[in-house]
Amino acid sequence: MTQTEPTTAAPGHAGRITEPIHVSGPDGPWEPVREGMDLRGNAVVHTTWGEWLTGAVADPSLRPLLGRDWQRYRRTTDPTIRFRFVASRLATKFTAAAALGTRPAELDLAYKIGGRPYLRGLDQIDVSLTHTDDLIAVGISRSGRIGVDAEPADRHMSFELLQNHVCTPAERAGLTALPEAEQTAELLRLWTLKEAYTKALGQGLRLGFTEFGFGVGAGGLLAPDGTPAARDEWAFTTHRVLGRYLLSVACHDSGLDTSRDTAVRTMLDEGFMGAVAGLLDSG
Repeated sequence: MTQTEPTTAAPGHAGRITEPIHVSGPDGPWEPVREGMDLRGNAVVHTTWGEWLTGAVADPSLRPLLGRDWQRYRRTTDPTIRFRFVASRLATKFTAAAALGTRPAELDLAYKIGGRPYLRGLDQIDVSLTHTDDLIAVGISRSGRIGVDAEPADRHMSFELLQNHVCTPAERAGLTALPEAEQTAELLRLWTLKEAYTKALGQGLRLGFTEFGFGVGAGGLLAPDGTPAARDEWAFTTHRVLGRYLLSVACHDSGLDTSRDTAVRTMLDEGFMGAVAGLLDSG
């Protein structure tokens, strides 16, 4: 089984999202991330926290790499939570660094209310992070909002119990017509797409999942009655990665002519870079 297998693709839309890239730790490979940013304005990386563990805890520069997250890392007493935390933050920073042509320690990772990560001083770059079991996935975009979500592919979701909480009327009708095994798999795909979309919007579970939908067996944002709810500004895709996870991505195209020069030193002003350097030196 390949590392990344497409599960669904909306013609003319999913092709705008770079296929998820598996990286096996700090050494990458990172070139596909830069290529994805150059070609499509986005990139998605997936990895496992175990692949980062040895390099993370043994790296003498871990403190400057973590930056503001260093104290939280030190305060976390549970070793499993601690190592997953450091791996997810390093994966996010290394992904962003590869996309922006800089060193991970030069980036200042911060968090909005609700915990969504962002790169301080780089407002035109959007970042999304998700993790489940041992999987970590990071999405980054320069063309608009991005959201990623993942679930174990064998997770059982009861259509009977969840249909009125998760599905629109059009989705319920489509799922009802499927055999039970296909129904469960399709419900899980819809769930990850809805999670990815609400994460991209910055809404999380605050936006009811019955207020928007997707085509059963296809991508594309739909109104509750099944009519199209967006033009070409949103792209969606779902992939099976590492053979055992579903990874969905929602990516927005703001329509702005964003610069393809995403080298961090040409995007940040000198004052901000000096402030970051000062924080690292004093850390």
